[in-house]
Amino acid sequence: MDQYADSARTGMRQGYMTKNRFAVSLLFLMNGFVTGSWAPKIPEFKDRLGIGESALGLLILVFGIGSLVLMPIAGGFIARLGSEKVAKLTAIILSPLLLLLTLVPNVWTAAVGMFLLGGFVGAMDVAMNANAVEVEKSMRRAIMSSCHAYWSLGGLIGAGSGGFLMARMGVLPHAAAVTLLSLAILAVAWPMVLADKPHPTATKEKLSLPTTPLPWLIGLMALFSMVPEGAVLDWGALYLRNELGASIELSGFGFAAFSATMAIMRFAGDHVRDRLGAKSTLRICTMTALVGLILAGMAPNAALAILGFAIAGIGISNMVPIAFSAAGNMPGLQPGIGLAVATTMGYSGMLFAPSLIGFIAEYSGFAVIVTSIPALFVVVLLLSRHASHADHGRGQ
Repeated sequence: MDQYADSARTGMRQGYMTKNRFAVSLLFLMNGFVTGSWAPKIPEFKDRLGIGESALGLLILVFGIGSLVLMPIAGGFIARLGSEKVAKLTAIILSPLLLLLTLVPNVWTAAVGMFLLGGFVGAMDVAMNANAVEVEKSMRRAIMSSCHAYWSLGGLIGAGSGGFLMARMGVLPHAAAVTLLSLAILAVAWPMVLADKPHPTATKEKLSLPTTPLPWLIGLMALFSMVPEGAVLDWGALYLRNELGASIELSGFGFAAFSATMAIMRFAGDHVRDRLGAKSTLRICTMTALVGLILAGMAPNAALAILGFAIAGIGISNMVPIAFSAAGNMPGLQPGIGLAVATTMGYSGMLFAPSLIGFIAEYSGFAVIVTSIPALFVVVLLLSRHASHADHGRGQ
């Protein structure tokens, strides 16, 4: 009887953990959906406010500043309250912000809306990554890569359906639909989100940035893993179009190929990491990304460059999830604090490095940039031994 009782308890425990994993995956899906739904609204947003490209660029910069300001704050609250409470609160606040941006009457209120949208996308990002780390520990297996795959899927759904829905429903009904669907996803996830508890001393500690070098080294891994992603997103199509003579239709396939292989490999990444360990997986992924971007940068034609971007997507897919898992599993540091450092550094690269790349490319051309970016991966390889922290708490 005891054997059957133990088996039943094990089955219940595994089922419960599966619900936790499903819930945090839904949080990633919702965050990606809101972020993706914003992209097709940008042309309408620009025209409605009557602003030019420069003003729009400043507003998008405000979005990035909002993320970088609220991410560390979210990390501090996660250390004190736990990731569950912070993830739920930030998700509630995030849900109607796209609707708010659809209603803003002028540039100044738009700037406030952009700061809030960027801020709560980023704050929720830290919280849901911290919750995914806790689920990894409780399940004793990797789930971070598939969580990021759900974010990519949400972004694809939001961006892919946005223009279609706005053309048929109108801009305001689309924003309302995004809000309602986001709240519906959150309602499904709500009762199943893993209720983690902060360390007893965390509520008494003064919130501050870590003084040990390890969080910053892992943050550097995240930074140098995400700069190439931002570069391909913002400049890949222009590189294919202007320097390799691709047609307008073909130039869009660079980032599409990159995104497709990234999403597919993120769903497979957890199984690879469980089998090989985080350190070996990171090294294989980094080398793959390095080869892909060098191929894209040295390609004589657009087709070969697109193949290079696809290979780079395979590699980059699991570099960031591994860095985030390592950041949330550092000894002697609350997961929220470590993740706040890694996400803030990582997303700063994705948000701000492309503008620097654009400035340099005016003088050097994009081929040189794409070929040179893999030098960042050498630093990731040198720091890759720290990825072993991503395996802590899971059992090997």
